[in-house]
Amino acid sequence: MENRISSRLAHLRSQDQCGFIAYVTAGDPNPGSTASIVFDMEKSGVDIVELGIPFSDPLADGATIQAAAGRAIDAGMTVAGVLEIVRRVRKDSQIPLVLFTYLNPVYVYGFEKFHADAAAAGADGILILDLPPDEAVRNAELGLTHGLLPIQLIAPTTPPERMGVIAKAADGFIYYVSREGVTGEQASLSDTIASQVDEIRRHTDLPIAVGFGISTPEQAAEVARHSDAVVVGSAIVRWIAEHGSGSVADFTRPIAEAIRSVARKSAGQK
Repeated sequence: MENRISSRLAHLRSQDQCGFIAYVTAGDPNPGSTASIVFDMEKSGVDIVELGIPFSDPLADGATIQAAAGRAIDAGMTVAGVLEIVRRVRKDSQIPLVLFTYLNPVYVYGFEKFHADAAAAGADGILILDLPPDEAVRNAELGLTHGLLPIQLIAPTTPPERMGVIAKAADGFIYYVSREGVTGEQASLSDTIASQVDEIRRHTDLPIAVGFGISTPEQAAEVARHSDAVVVGSAIVRWIAEHGSGSVADFTRPIAEAIRSVARKSAGQK
């Protein structure tokens, strides 16, 4: 069976379309709401969902996602609970799911056991923010993914030679972090997105998703002109905190429509 992430991105590329990847913190505002949020986002046009595993010390995240992680933990969310959410989603949906996490929760659960259980539950990929690929290859245990695609991050400060190392360790897609610093909404986009994505394409044929700071349909459309997928996270998490989980599609639908409106042929995609 082809991985759902690869299949979805390949289909979008064949249609000259850019994808929409949406992040939510699993268990926020409560463990029972997350599966419904995923279903609503899928109906609104989201292609792939990143489920964030709440962690008590999320150093790469800004205030919005830090607060969401705190709410989820206070509500009783656990790593096992996140996998139960994946199983719940799989009963009614085949939307690709990426588990977005720090190494600590995975390692405490048991690295190989986590990957085996996550794959069995129906997850498709994993992005471990603080596990560099060259560290992973030094420990055999860290290479046992059980079919979960290892999504890798590339930052604005990553030199070209390092991009090649990261790209070789990646599968599914490359996540380009368009800004230095932590996650969070921004009033304007970085002016180096196009050139950086072009540089990454020199090192890989994998789809390139761009995230960090994207919060409006207009910003999403601009990023879609240069990438294979647009990632929106903090803005969705903030919307849920302010408006409740039942209205998330009201926020994600206009972004999905803006991404779909972009003419892909002019972007020079492979």
